[in-house]
Amino acid sequence: MPYGFLDIATTPSVRAAQRAMGSDRVYGNFKGDRSFDRFTPNEAAFIAARDSFYMATVSETGWPYVQHRGGPQGFLKVVDEKTMAFADYRGNRQYISVGNLAAEARAALILVDYAARARLKIYAHIEAVPIDDDLAALVAEPDYSAKPERVLVLRLAAFDWNCPQHITPRFTEAEVTAAMAPLHDRLTSLEAENEQLRARLASREGD
Repeated sequence: MPYGFLDIATTPSVRAAQRAMGSDRVYGNFKGDRSFDRFTPNEAAFIAARDSFYMATVSETGWPYVQHRGGPQGFLKVVDEKTMAFADYRGNRQYISVGNLAAEARAALILVDYAARARLKIYAHIEAVPIDDDLAALVAEPDYSAKPERVLVLRLAAFDWNCPQHITPRFTEAEVTAAMAPLHDRLTSLEAENEQLRARLASREGD
């Protein structure tokens, strides 16, 4: 059976914590789908709609490092049902994530849709790949002028959808603009109608 998210996440120390807290019976007899090791069109669409995500790596000393990654909507590409990729652009040149991946080529990602209160967690094997023409075309963002230094390719190990609890709804500027568009149009229409009424009133007063 393919690994599921809990198969990876539930280590001996996690099992011990579950026993101590009385939840080991719940997860020990877990009957949910444990084979989330391939993206469906649902996950692909969710990933394509994101303009940021959080990525955790681990150093040789065991310290985790969580990095926020952002870019144009859809910059994290779903290549196929088992693979994602994104361009790694020059930033502050600390190269902490890239260095960590050279020692431990595994990562955990969290992608959040704050407006819909949805959260996708991903375990993946990841490698930094030098840029070539095919990869450059794959991750290219035509309206983004920065030049990538490398491509990070992620091969899915497992994913899991998290519950919406405690996700506070937040909206991007584009989402607010779209939501306000009907109100803006109505206001413009009312202002035009008001101007017409003012003009008619002024015309009658002038007679």
